[in-house]
Amino acid sequence: MSDGALSQDEIDALLAGVDSSSLGGGPSPSATPAASAGGSDADRKALQDLLGGTVGTQSSNLSMMTGTNVVFKGPQVSSTTREALLQSLPDMVTVTKADFSSGFPGEHLFLMGEDAAKSIASLMNKEENIELDEMALSVIGEVVSTLVGSQITTLTDKTGNKSISSISPEATNVPKAVAALPGGAFMSAVYDLDLGDGKIHKLWEVFGAGVSADIARALSSGGSPQNTGIGDPRGMGMPGMGGGMGTMGGGMSGMNAMGMGGMGLGQPANVQSIQFPNLMPQASLQEQGNIGLIMDVYMEMTVELGRTRKLIKEILGMGEGTIIELDKLAGEPVDILVNHKLIAKGEVVVIDENFGVRVTEIVSPIDRVND
Repeated sequence: MSDGALSQDEIDALLAGVDSSSLGGGPSPSATPAASAGGSDADRKALQDLLGGTVGTQSSNLSMMTGTNVVFKGPQVSSTTREALLQSLPDMVTVTKADFSSGFPGEHLFLMGEDAAKSIASLMNKEENIELDEMALSVIGEVVSTLVGSQITTLTDKTGNKSISSISPEATNVPKAVAALPGGAFMSAVYDLDLGDGKIHKLWEVFGAGVSADIARALSSGGSPQNTGIGDPRGMGMPGMGGGMGTMGGGMSGMNAMGMGGMGLGQPANVQSIQFPNLMPQASLQEQGNIGLIMDVYMEMTVELGRTRKLIKEILGMGEGTIIELDKLAGEPVDILVNHKLIAKGEVVVIDENFGVRVTEIVSPIDRVND
């Protein structure tokens, strides 16, 4: 007989806004209807195909951001409930809300274990033994923003809906019992994430029931534009011979119109070589005029001697005479930045009584993109 005190599970459930009557007492009466509300098998398959088509792009984007070879695998999409998902989550999870604000408005979030979040933040910040502080969580938010951006691009291409957008992702690290998951049944996609640290991390992506149903409906009704012409088997009439023969017949008529009928059998064709004019790269007058409009715009140019990272207690302890060691070696070229973007490197010189910089290297566009 209960003494009236709440158990720890009931306390965690109340903090997360879950009906505690379903804890410890077997399935609630509404468990079956809720599960069916999570989406049909067709919705699950549509979401599986959509997300599966983005894993290659996601791997490339995260590899570029972290500077290491990152591999996404999966996902496995299924209809689940809060209670079922909590059983598979680690005790501490990093939850990142990335709800769709338009196009498919509703609940959308990513979850990963604390170890996975630390590994990603460590790779992004090039720092070992990192803690999940506010800065590290903002890095996780940037990663999720990139993942969602790729998905929105794919959704736009497949549905033709150009109004899809999401909120700015916000990450928090919390006990799994208080994670803000959707109520009832919903769709969950589970990825295997290889960050090159010898571990296979799990990444969960959660879609509210309404969001997954709307996406599946849009994919089935909108779809990608059908291709026609020679490269498309449908243009050749493969599904129905009638359409195909009509297309082929039209093609033969067009070929006769081009002169094949007039050539006659056995008569050699009059073949002449074509001479193409030389193509010289030159800017058009319009391009020259457009660039001329911004020639007198001022931009901030900065010469950076070096950088370093300090703890707050070290910064507060600075005083006159304190020596700060930078990440540049003596004699290394300094960085020249325009609007905080690296464009060149140079060496420090003295002009009369002023410092100056002699440009020694222009940074290539590829290096600028990588940086």
